[in-house]
Amino acid sequence: MTTGWKASDIPDQSGRTAVVTGANSGIGLVTARELARRGARVVLACRSEARGKEAVARIVREVPDAAAEFAPLDLGDLGSVREFASSYPYDRLDLLVNNAGVMALPYGKTADGFETQFGVNHLGHFALTGLLLPKLLRTPDARVVTVSSGLHALANIDMGDLNSERVYRRWIAYARSKSANLLFTHELARRLAAAGSDVVAAAAHPGYAATNLQTAGVKMEGRKGAQRLVEFGNRIIAQPAESGALPTLYAATAPGVRPDSFTGPRIQGLRGAPTRSWRAKWTLNDIASERLWVASEQLTGVSYPGSLNS
Repeated sequence: MTTGWKASDIPDQSGRTAVVTGANSGIGLVTARELARRGARVVLACRSEARGKEAVARIVREVPDAAAEFAPLDLGDLGSVREFASSYPYDRLDLLVNNAGVMALPYGKTADGFETQFGVNHLGHFALTGLLLPKLLRTPDARVVTVSSGLHALANIDMGDLNSERVYRRWIAYARSKSANLLFTHELARRLAAAGSDVVAAAAHPGYAATNLQTAGVKMEGRKGAQRLVEFGNRIIAQPAESGALPTLYAATAPGVRPDSFTGPRIQGLRGAPTRSWRAKWTLNDIASERLWVASEQLTGVSYPGSLNS
């Protein structure tokens, strides 16, 4: 991996089409903008129409010839996920960036009754990828990049309590959802290889990047002191979103990215140029990844193409 890789190193993306979830702010917005800057047609898949359209306008202001568009997607509602996939208008899909996520929220449930962090961060993206996979399989050199977190190391998934119904601890639930992202990438890469597909499934994480992800939970609970502490950390310690997006952009575009790779920042996994990232051993467990896959298909009702059912 090249030392000092930066956004200007992104190869030409002309003729390629990308979907970026949660692209209205933070890492997702930067990812969408830089892909558009290099010539990709980018679909910003966002829950809020107002924020999504404002993000498109912002990208066009910064990149006047950008081909960027908004499409509604609520990963906490499987009906919305199905509607997005069925209305996707293009014959090809070169790049799916599973970026959207929530962090350390108070206990809640999605529209389908799943614990919010597991439902949005993992199940929503599992369903979306499965529904869009026929397009990816038909597109040469396509990639699926799922954004996890270094904090996955706090906890493995609990197959007996995927929805945290027995005990809910917000940071443990977040870590489990991020471990699920890596197990999903591991199993998807394995199944793609077994099917003889050249689609690359990879993962990335931003390190400690200043986005609104960290403040969402404390704002929901009105915890002013905690909010000020998080905002201080974002200002003083965290790297900007532009830097936090680099591992995702590398995994999405750099030549030679390997299936099931995990890319993160170089300096202690927190900041700096993209490099290969450490990951917990449990995220490479074949038995766990297959069990999570089967459970995810059952929970979402989304079955992957027959060539990947092995």
